[in-house]
Amino acid sequence: MSSDPPTLPFLMCAGGAVHPKPGAWAQGDRVFHTLIDPRTAKPWARFPAADRADVTAAIAAAKAAQTLDWTAAVRMDRLGMLERLIQGIEARRTEFATLICAEIGAPADFAESKHVGTAVAHLRAILDAAKGSSDDIAPAPDQPQHRIRYEPLGLALLITPWNWPLNQLALKVGAALVAGCSMILKPSELAPATALLLADCMVEAGVPKDMFAVVLGDGTVGAQLAAHPDIDVISFTGSTAVGREVARSAATHFTRTNLELGGKSPNLLFADCILPLAVEQGIAHAFRNGGQSCNAASRMLVETSIYDQVVTLAAQIADRFTPAPLVSQTQFDRVQGHIQAALAKGARLIAGGLGHAPGTTGFTPRPTVFADVTPQMALAQDEVFGPVLAISPFQDETDAIAQANATDYGLAAYIQTGDPARAARVARQLNVGMVQINGSSRAPGAPFGGRKQSGWGREAGLWGIRAFQDIKSVSGLG
Repeated sequence: MSSDPPTLPFLMCAGGAVHPKPGAWAQGDRVFHTLIDPRTAKPWARFPAADRADVTAAIAAAKAAQTLDWTAAVRMDRLGMLERLIQGIEARRTEFATLICAEIGAPADFAESKHVGTAVAHLRAILDAAKGSSDDIAPAPDQPQHRIRYEPLGLALLITPWNWPLNQLALKVGAALVAGCSMILKPSELAPATALLLADCMVEAGVPKDMFAVVLGDGTVGAQLAAHPDIDVISFTGSTAVGREVARSAATHFTRTNLELGGKSPNLLFADCILPLAVEQGIAHAFRNGGQSCNAASRMLVETSIYDQVVTLAAQIADRFTPAPLVSQTQFDRVQGHIQAALAKGARLIAGGLGHAPGTTGFTPRPTVFADVTPQMALAQDEVFGPVLAISPFQDETDAIAQANATDYGLAAYIQTGDPARAARVARQLNVGMVQINGSSRAPGAPFGGRKQSGWGREAGLWGIRAFQDIKSVSGLG
């Protein structure tokens, strides 16, 4: 109908092999998904979901491609493709940012600098790690007859979320490309356009036909892909609940999995930290990207001697914070439910609250801060995935560590202190995969991932590449 939003130009991109014309999608019973701009709550595009035949065809093509000369290709050829991919994304930086704005409502400057910029940085770190390593090494300098070889696992299924549409693609696609795997990418149904633009860049970078495919659809399509016996490795980023189902499905065929799941990351403020910098940075980290980050510093644990001061500062800073939209009405309602539950349990509201941020349209909530959140409250345990910060007091270092570790998650943690010895001591005792101290960023290529219900495996840099490779020991070479 003329009132329908425009249809995205691809159903699936497999190295240029599958580019159906839009008119063909009107045939049969194909399901369409409509994309809603979170800033306005209005539709802006739609796309057809893959059906079971599309899933089967994509897997067959990618599996066949893996048996060609790809795995034996000169490693430098793949590094050249990655270099060209980086150049292609840089050349289309504004185009990527525009799509990310429409898909998840990110502000334009944040979309370009953080979403696109971080994705490019991840790809560069993967490239640097590959150039500084080898896939064929001797276990010891005096034993050249023995070799340890890292070989591609085969066909990689990459399932990515909507919250960082390009960033998550970069971590998986760049690593799998260097590792030598053929790839099927299933992006979130809320953010498919970024993936399709990346597919264009992959073609332009010279990735061979059928070595890379994008299959669009919702969780049903993802489940069909994950359950297929021809998938050799699955890299999934998303919720803990869905990750659990992916792991269960993959176990049927002993398919390797790398799971990057949810988080409820603590931010520990000791009395000797620098205030108000620590509070301002903490709130910014909790609220950035609309609070829609798995490693968001969503719990602020504060030493009692500075607790009242921190609460006052947090209320002031949160009230000045520019609100950002959430990805969908469903996500907005979910965050509102968390706020309502916290109020009902007696958490003290000091900023924000229920409803839309004043003067906004779409799915934009009020940046919200609660104080006096006890460890037993759901707000201290459950991932909200929105701009909602929980502040709780702790008595001493032992209490801080106990509260920090008292969740089912173990992705990231943050420490603010003027005592380097304490920072090192506390970092060792936190049951997480990543610790950042006094506002420090992670090093380029540092491993990203967590423990407990935050998943297993690591992404980024050399760790990301190895996640798509198997280890072979060869002995007795001449």
